Amino acid sequence: MSSRQYSDSLRVGILLALTGGFLDAYTYISRGNVFANAQTGNMVMLGINFMEGNFRGIINYIIPIIAFAIGVLLAEVIRTKLSKSEKLHWRQAVLAIEIILLISVAFIPFDYVANTIISFICAMQVESFRKFHGNAYATTMCTGNLRSGTEKLVIFIRNKDKKHLKIAFQYYFIILIFCLGATIGGLITLNMGLKAVLIAIIPLILALIVMSYE
Repeated sequence: MSSRQYSDSLRVGILLALTGGFLDAYTYISRGNVFANAQTGNMVMLGINFMEGNFRGIINYIIPIIAFAIGVLLAEVIRTKLSKSEKLHWRQAVLAIEIILLISVAFIPFDYVANTIISFICAMQVESFRKFHGNAYATTMCTGNLRSGTEKLVIFIRNKDKKHLKIAFQYYFIILIFCLGATIGGLITLNMGLKAVLIAIIPLILALIVMSYE
């Protein structure tokens, strides 16, 4: 099995971006209007609550941040432990953990706990899948992709090198897929409620299959 099949497949990136968008819509609609994928908002709210002396608010926002950091740490531990495994690629192990944890989220009534777990999951994903077709991408947030895609578009306009135009389109396509995932996630969450997160594991399972047979 080649290293390319795991870290450089745009098909895997598309499936992960679908899940990323889905989870953001899910946590916003059914888990207390929270975006659990990225931590910038949590850091802003942490600062505001610190300013106001709201100890409970500080705890509410600092734990998802810590969970995100632990998710990155665990992804690196898994990479180190399984980097030489011939039976299971470490990124497949990460996806398997994501799937198991997402299943558990469907049965957790407490939004605070569910959002913390999803923050942890997203950290593992963003740390483990950072490049597709040799370029840095994020599948749980869009700001970096928007910046990189626009940068490549400007380079194409300046140099007329179609390679950069192709890369720009890839970035914009991933953003579009993320938005599509959010739309699908929103619609399903409105109909299924907390259990909607179970649908989010479908792209992850498909990604596991793609990684096994590419």
